[in-house]
Amino acid sequence: MTARRGRWAGVAALTVATVAGAGMVAAPASAHTPEWKVDCSSVSVDLTNYDADSRNTVEIQADGKEALPVQEFGKSFQKKLDLPEHSKEMEVRLIVVAGDDDKFSRDETKTSPVCDDETPPPSPSTSPSDSASPSPSPSTSAPASPSGKPSSSAPAAEPAGGGNSPAPADLAETGSSNNTLVLAGVAGTVVLAGAGMVVVARKRRSARD
Repeated sequence: MTARRGRWAGVAALTVATVAGAGMVAAPASAHTPEWKVDCSSVSVDLTNYDADSRNTVEIQADGKEALPVQEFGKSFQKKLDLPEHSKEMEVRLIVVAGDDDKFSRDETKTSPVCDDETPPPSPSTSPSDSASPSPSPSTSAPASPSGKPSSSAPAAEPAGGGNSPAPADLAETGSSNNTLVLAGVAGTVVLAGAGMVVVARKRRSARD
């Protein structure tokens, strides 16, 4: 009985050890976590808990074109890429190859929608803005008229010499004639005096000769 119990105990211990070992081996493989998200402008990839000793690769394609070339990674990989602008829905493909077991590899496709948050430009206004104040128009009022007519009672300017009337033209001419006669008399006297002096000088010369 004792020997049988020992055998059964040994078999049980071996079975537990085998199951535990298988669980430890399977645990890392089952912990692969491939996560990725796609929006209208970018794609994000987060790969964790992969076998660091295996050759793992990742690749991303956008609209059939290479967005991320094939890259090797170890235990984890994180990346965010900007997608090209597009006017219609675009397919984004993720290809992950797990080096430890192909069942953990991924080949998935998601759709990137069109970004619709762009605000269209405002349409030009066809009417002038009401807030703009009109420019002032030039004044059309006539200049103010003088307050009154000049007074007709203002005294007229009096000629020089007081209130006496101007002298007749014949009196002015008479005075001018008198002055002319005086000047002529003076000139005649000067001429006679000069002639007398000439005569006296000649007589003196003759006497000396």
